[in-house]
Amino acid sequence: MNVRRVSNVTVRKRLIISLFIGLVVFGVISGRLAYVQLVQGHELSEKAADLWSRNIPFEAKRGEIRDRNGTPLATNVSAPSVLVVPRQVGDPNETAEKLAGVLNLDLQRAYELVTKKESIVRINPEGRKISNELANEVRLLQLDGVYIAEDNRRHYPFGKYLSHVLGFAGIDNQGLTGLELYYDEYLRGEEGHVSFYSDAKGRRMPNLADEYTPPLDGMNLTLTIDSNIQTIIERELDIAEATYNPDGAIAIAMNPNTGEVLGMSSRPDYDPGRFNEVPPEIYNQNKPVWSQYEPGSTFKIITLAAALEEGKVDLHNDHFHDPGSIEVAGHRLRCWKKGGHGSQTFLEVVQNSCNPGFVVLGERLGKQKLFDYIHDFGFGEKTGIDLQGEGKGILFNIDNVGPLEQATTAFGQGVSVTPIQQVAAVAAAVNGGYLYTPFLAKEWTDPDTGEVVSRTSPVMKKDVISEDTSAKIRDALEHVVAKGTGRGAFVDGYRVGGKTGTAQKAEGGRYLENNHIVSFIGFAPADDPQIVVYVAVDNPKETLQFGGIVAAPIVGNIIGDALPAMGVKKREKQIEKERMWNDEPILEVPDLIGRTIKDINQAYYELKLDVSGEGEEVVLQSPDPGTRVKAGSVVRIYMDDKTEENQ
Repeated sequence: MNVRRVSNVTVRKRLIISLFIGLVVFGVISGRLAYVQLVQGHELSEKAADLWSRNIPFEAKRGEIRDRNGTPLATNVSAPSVLVVPRQVGDPNETAEKLAGVLNLDLQRAYELVTKKESIVRINPEGRKISNELANEVRLLQLDGVYIAEDNRRHYPFGKYLSHVLGFAGIDNQGLTGLELYYDEYLRGEEGHVSFYSDAKGRRMPNLADEYTPPLDGMNLTLTIDSNIQTIIERELDIAEATYNPDGAIAIAMNPNTGEVLGMSSRPDYDPGRFNEVPPEIYNQNKPVWSQYEPGSTFKIITLAAALEEGKVDLHNDHFHDPGSIEVAGHRLRCWKKGGHGSQTFLEVVQNSCNPGFVVLGERLGKQKLFDYIHDFGFGEKTGIDLQGEGKGILFNIDNVGPLEQATTAFGQGVSVTPIQQVAAVAAAVNGGYLYTPFLAKEWTDPDTGEVVSRTSPVMKKDVISEDTSAKIRDALEHVVAKGTGRGAFVDGYRVGGKTGTAQKAEGGRYLENNHIVSFIGFAPADDPQIVVYVAVDNPKETLQFGGIVAAPIVGNIIGDALPAMGVKKREKQIEKERMWNDEPILEVPDLIGRTIKDINQAYYELKLDVSGEGEEVVLQSPDPGTRVKAGSVVRIYMDDKTEENQ
C-alpha cells in the first residue's frame, strides 16, 4: 500500500493560510467589537438605558421677568404633578381608591389610569400642577408606582398689572401670549429628570441607584418698564374706565431718547394667572401695538414737522384766515369750531388744531413730500417692537392720492396708524429728529450667577428732521398745552407739550355718529424731553368726545406724577397757562414762618391751614414758600413759642 507523505513545505503553507484566515477573522471580530464599543457604544448604552430606565421629569423654572428696578412681575411657584408607573402598581384597586380620595378623582377613571398600558401616566388635570399640601398627602399614601414630579406654575404677583405686555404661560411651561411667547425660547429653560431602572415587567430594580439630571432654568429678563410709571398708568386707566365707561382705553409711556418703553397698558385687561376666565379677544389683543385706527389731530405733528423742515411755514409771521371750512376738489372740509378761528398765525393754527390751516400746510408740501415724511417717521411699517401681533397701519397708495386724499391725510383722516407708531414718531419729532425702535427687553441675566448675559442697545433707525426743526415743534406743542386745545394736560413747573386728537370711527365704510377715539400725546419737559405719553379712550360715555376734554387731563396726571418719580426737576421759563373760566387758579405758597394765626387769617390767603403745635408763631411749614399750588390747597404749619425754641 502506498502512503503519500505531505511535505513539510505543504504543511507549513497550510498552517500559514490557516493562521492568516484566523487573523483576518479575529481582525474582523475585533474591528466590529471596537466599532460597537467605541463608535456605537454611547448610542447603544442609551438605547439599553431607555429600555430599562424610566424618567420622572423635573420641569425647569421659567426665567423671571422683572421691571427695570428689579421688581418681580412674573415668577414661579412650586406646583408638583402626580405620575403613575402602572407596571409597578401592586394593588390597582387600592391604589385607584386612595388616589381618587385625595385628588377628588372619579374612581373608575382612577382605575383606568393606574392600569393603563403605558410606561408612565400623568393624572391630568386632577394631579397636574397641584399644591404642595396636596402633593404631600399623596406622598404619605406611600403607594407603589406613584411618583411626585417637581413642576412649577407661572405666578403673576400683581394680577392684571401689565397683563397684555407680559402675556402668560400655559400648563406645559410654554409661553402663549405677550413677552412670555415672544421670548419663550430664552425663558423656558430645559427639562431635567430622575431616572430609575426597572426589569422587563416594569418592576423597580432596587440594586441600581437613581440618576439625576438637573433642569436648566430659563434666563431672567429685565424690562425697560418702570413699575412706578406703570402703576400711575394703571391707576389713571382704572379711573378713566370708571368715569367714562369706554369701549376701550390705551396708554403708552416711552423714553424718547432711547425707545425704552416705560409703561404700557390697555382696557379691558385680565389676570394672566386666570386667563381662561376671559374671552380670547381680550387676552389676544394688545391694543397699543395691535390697534389700527385714524389718528385724528395727533397726526398733525407730522405735517407740522415736514412743513417746518422744508421751510414751508413761519409759525410766528405767516398768517391764515379760517372761515370754518376749506374747499378741496369740490368737497368742503370743516374745522371743528363752527364759524372757524378767523385770522391766526400758524402757531395759533397749531394751538387751535385748525383743520383748514393744516390742509394749507399739506398743499404747500405737495403729496410727494408729505408722504415721504410720513414714511420717514415710520408710518406704514411695523416699528419692530419686541411683541407679537404688531400692526403696520394703512396709508394711501401715493399713486391714488388726489387733492382730497392729500388734504385729509394732512390733518389725520383717511389713514390708519397704531398707537406705538404714533409714540415713536412723536418721540422723533421732539427728541432732535431721531427715530428709535421701541423695545421692552432691557437685559438678560443668568438665573444662577446673576451675571448679565446680554443687554439691548437703543436702535436709531433714521435721522428724520433737524434739531432746529425739533426745537420749533417742541415750542409749538408747548403752546398747545399752555394756550390751546391741550390745556387739560398742563402741569405747573414741568413744561408739558402735546397735541389733542379726536378721530371718528368707521364701520361698513361710514363714520359712526357720536362714537370717537379721543386721544392726547404729550411730552415733558419741553426743553429736554424725558418722557412721551400717549393716551386714547375709545367712545367715552356721558361726556363731550374731545381729546382735550377726556385724554389730555389723563396724560397730564401721568406726566405730573411720573417725572418726580423719575427724579426730573421742575423747569423755569414755563409758558404761562391761559386759563379758562373753570380753571382753578394757581397760587404761590407764602412765607408763613414767624407769623401768627391771626396774621395769616387777616391776609386772606386762598389756602387751607392744617395747624399743629401749641405755640404762638409758625416755626415750620409745608409746602415750602414759593411752591405753586392750586387755590384751596392745604398748607401744614407747626406752631411753637420762640422763647421755647431758643432754649
